[in-house]
Amino acid sequence: MALRTPTRAPLLLMGLLTTGVAKLPIPALAPRGFWALSKNLTVVEGNAVELRCGVSAPGSVVQWAKDGLLLGPDPRIPGFPRYHLEGDPTRGEFHLHIEACDLSDDAEYECQVSRSEMGPELVSPRVILSILVPPKVLQLTPEAGSTVTWVAGQEYVVTCVSGDAKPAPDITFLQSGQTISDISANVNEGSQEKLFTTEATARVTPQSSDNGQLLVCEGSSPALDTPIKASVTMNVLFPPGPPVIEWPGLDEGHVRAGQSLELPCVARGGNPLATLQWLKNGQPVSTAWGTEHTQAVARSVLVMIVRPEDHGVQLSCEAHNSVSTGTQEHSITLQVTFPPSAITILGSASQSENKNVTLSCVTKSSRPRVLLRWWLGWRQLLPTEETVMDGLHGGHITMSNLTFLVRREDNGLTLTCEAFSEAFTKETFKKSLTLNVKYPAQKLWIEGPPEEQSHRAGTRVRLVCLAIGGNPDPSLTWYKDSRTVTEPRLPQEPRRVQLGSLEKSGSTFSRELVLVTGPSDNQAKFTCKAGQLSASTRLVVQFPPTNLTILANASALRPGDALNLTCVSISSNPRVNLSWDKEGERLEGVIAPPRSAPFRGSAAAMSVLLRVSSRDHGHRVTCRAHSAELRETVSSSYRLNVLYPPEFLGEQVLVVTAVEQGEALLPVSVSANPAPEAFNWTFRGYRLSPAGGPRHRVLAGGALQLWNVTRSDDGLYQLHCQNSEGTAEALVRLDVHYAPTIRALQDPTEVNVGGSVDIVCTVDANPILPGMFNWERLGEEEEDQSLDDMEKMSKGATGRLRIHHAKLAQAGAYQCIVDNGVAPPARGLVRLVVRFAPQVEHPSPLTKVAAAGDSTSSATLHCRARGVPNIVFTWTKNGVPLDLQDPRYTEHTYHQGGVHSSLLTIANVSAAQDYALFTCTATNPLGSDHTNIQLVSISLDQTSGESDDQLPTEQQPAGPLGLPLLPVLFAVGGLLLLSNASCVGGFLWQQRLKRLGKGISEKTETGSEEDRVGNEYEESQWTGGRDTRSSTVSTAEAEPYYHPMRDFIPQLPPTLEEVSYSQGFAGLEDEDMAFPGHLYDEVERTYAPPGAWRPLYDEAQMGPSDLHWPEDKYEDPRGIYDQVAGDLDPMEPDSLPFELRGHLV
Repeated sequence: MALRTPTRAPLLLMGLLTTGVAKLPIPALAPRGFWALSKNLTVVEGNAVELRCGVSAPGSVVQWAKDGLLLGPDPRIPGFPRYHLEGDPTRGEFHLHIEACDLSDDAEYECQVSRSEMGPELVSPRVILSILVPPKVLQLTPEAGSTVTWVAGQEYVVTCVSGDAKPAPDITFLQSGQTISDISANVNEGSQEKLFTTEATARVTPQSSDNGQLLVCEGSSPALDTPIKASVTMNVLFPPGPPVIEWPGLDEGHVRAGQSLELPCVARGGNPLATLQWLKNGQPVSTAWGTEHTQAVARSVLVMIVRPEDHGVQLSCEAHNSVSTGTQEHSITLQVTFPPSAITILGSASQSENKNVTLSCVTKSSRPRVLLRWWLGWRQLLPTEETVMDGLHGGHITMSNLTFLVRREDNGLTLTCEAFSEAFTKETFKKSLTLNVKYPAQKLWIEGPPEEQSHRAGTRVRLVCLAIGGNPDPSLTWYKDSRTVTEPRLPQEPRRVQLGSLEKSGSTFSRELVLVTGPSDNQAKFTCKAGQLSASTRLVVQFPPTNLTILANASALRPGDALNLTCVSISSNPRVNLSWDKEGERLEGVIAPPRSAPFRGSAAAMSVLLRVSSRDHGHRVTCRAHSAELRETVSSSYRLNVLYPPEFLGEQVLVVTAVEQGEALLPVSVSANPAPEAFNWTFRGYRLSPAGGPRHRVLAGGALQLWNVTRSDDGLYQLHCQNSEGTAEALVRLDVHYAPTIRALQDPTEVNVGGSVDIVCTVDANPILPGMFNWERLGEEEEDQSLDDMEKMSKGATGRLRIHHAKLAQAGAYQCIVDNGVAPPARGLVRLVVRFAPQVEHPSPLTKVAAAGDSTSSATLHCRARGVPNIVFTWTKNGVPLDLQDPRYTEHTYHQGGVHSSLLTIANVSAAQDYALFTCTATNPLGSDHTNIQLVSISLDQTSGESDDQLPTEQQPAGPLGLPLLPVLFAVGGLLLLSNASCVGGFLWQQRLKRLGKGISEKTETGSEEDRVGNEYEESQWTGGRDTRSSTVSTAEAEPYYHPMRDFIPQLPPTLEEVSYSQGFAGLEDEDMAFPGHLYDEVERTYAPPGAWRPLYDEAQMGPSDLHWPEDKYEDPRGIYDQVAGDLDPMEPDSLPFELRGHLV
């Protein structure tokens, strides 16, 4: 075949450009041409295909063209992954192999050979490759796989559409396996070029036989090995067949009353299956049915018990379903046969002997009618009349009347009315009764104890009533005094009567009566009756009083009322004797006249008169009835109810003792009727709340309970009891015991040498005991602690330690110890001060002091004395009082316990004015003493050659006059030693006080310090200031001030006076201080203030904000009452001593 012109140029160009082209190693002499070519091919989509090309063209390039598109000589054919060349190129095999063909491979193919030196180009004939595409799916309307519900006989349209395919598929419909001829089909273009779809429509008229069958759409194509299918299931609705009642016998409708009738009703076919219901005379009686789908049957069974009234009833079975055009039914009319439901004999079968009995036998309605006949035992009786009437439900009623004479031998025979019929040959219907011929008993009597025999109440007595013969059986009824005897109806009633049942033994009948005799049975007549026959007997019963009653003329009694009590014995047999007693004490009574008594017994009565008092309340007055013959006593008591106001009993506690901070119970022993309505407690005029308080409550019996008791609770508590009859009051004292507290201690206690004095210790304590005071003397030496020469006394709350002929050795610290048995004991310190007149030291009859009189030197004069109280020094010059206002004179006073010193310094000594005789006078209230000091010139002293003890205090240095320096130095040294003697003594005295205070703190529980022992009295004075140029300084360490406190008992709060005076003296050298002077004359020490000594006894501490006395009354914060009087009387500020007002400066 010649090549086409349009393709030659590309082939030549391709042959020139291709490198490595396939060259055919064919011999040069072989002819050029195709030796193997494929014809047109058809292949199903997805399969592989091979287009053969065998060519003889050595040196030429071979390639395939698809619809004119050259695929290239590369065996792998780039761009077409499913295409490649197969075969041996050396042999000229260039086959095109296509894998998994699809619609894009549907084309015309050519095998082309390029021009070569051996010849021109070659082109193979066109090979057409057709790709077949099978339909993938069929779309069925209605939806494939579903169930469609159709009504039989109606026409329905079904559509089936195929998917894309090549060529267009053929569609057919199958109905229940049969091909449908009425089909219309259309071929349409598919979703791509070269693809087609087929749409087919069928008209379907379902029948009942199609129910449950398939309607199938089949699609066939050359590309398919087997057709594809889509189907729906047809659910065809059609009416059921007519119902059929299956009668269980040959005679349809004939049935016997009482028979259990089961009638099945069956309806076959139908979709859905039939709905069945039973009707009785047109009224539904059953709507229950069942279905059997495998057999397509609906079944309903009517179960009924046939009754006579069902005669003529029409039973119908109806069948229908949802597509039924009407209701189908089957009916049967019942013909019911029934016997008489009952036979009744009218009239009484009981008659006295030898009299006629008339009876009627009547049957209920029956179908058919029955006949009647009478039987007496085995003897048939002829009826006097028979009647037939129409009855219910189409039946008949039969009645037969009978009259005959009864005899005694007929008693107990059976009289029977029998009904019979040919329709009920196997059944007999009877009604029977027993003939009762009445005739009386022949004999009646009672068996029991003799009538004259006596019976004690409570004795069992047996009476038996017997009778012979009689019909009916004699009833044997017991009577007591014409009343029928019966047993107690209620179980809780005492069973005093036991009535036996009627017993029969042959022709003998008996009935027993058992009595537990009581008062009512005395002389009672017991009768047994049987018809017209009767028998009687009597009982004699002895019994104690049936009722012993006490009658009172008053119910509410009050002390002093007269009460008349009458004891009545209602009845007894024999008569009883009455007596009275009250709580075992016999009373004399008055016998009342006799009265009538029930139960044919004897009555008795006795009265007693009482005058009641409150002590009689609750007592029992007892009446006793004694029967000597019965040896039995019956008692009855009357409890006295005496109304009286509250009365406190003798055991009422009047004094209750409690310990402070503990609990107390004030008991109440009171008697009253009615019981007290209220218990009111008052204390110091204030009423305690009955509801209770923080520290008290009133108990149920009226007792008052207190807790956290304080001494302020001590006193009389008034109890007020009240009821409707009156009131009563009682006083109960609460004695609160508390530990002693020292209220007054005269510190210091002062006495003159050789005098007598009492150290007084006053305490507040409860109880006050005679031997609760004890005294100790505090000292370093054991012999200093002896109190043998002192007398101890106590009276009440005051203890005294009496010192006779006071000696200086007895001065010192004493401790008052008080112990009343309530812990802790109280302790207090007091100092005994022994006073004596001043004693001035006289080194020599006349002391001389030398000083230069050049108006530039100074001289110091030293005066020292002993004495208590403090000494006041005065100076005179040549008998004239020294003017200390002169600035040249400066006087300093020092106090060291009982040692006092005065230093007079003279500045700018002038020979004309100061060379004189100076006199130092020491004075205290007990007397005075003095010494003289001569101030002389230094030169005069040397020339005189006198040997003086007091050296000059100041000397001019050696000058041109050539005065010796050594005497001057000795004079100055002596003056310095003398001036510092007081300082050294003060230091030693301070060390002794410290050792003494340490000993005191070890001996006392309160740890009190004693700063001074021995006969020391401290009074610090500053006798001059910047103007006076004189001063008085105390060298004692932290000595306190004591202020007059006559008759002032209460504890005092801390004041600023507690500040240690050592702090006040710290700056003595830098500033002047003024203290109150001359306190000694007005001091009468009653207690030690808390500043100098640590607390010596129990007292309430107060804070810095409480440095003033309260203006209102003292009130215990733990008080249990609204207002409680304080321990102390109110004190106005002006009543305090002046020294205790305000603050010290």
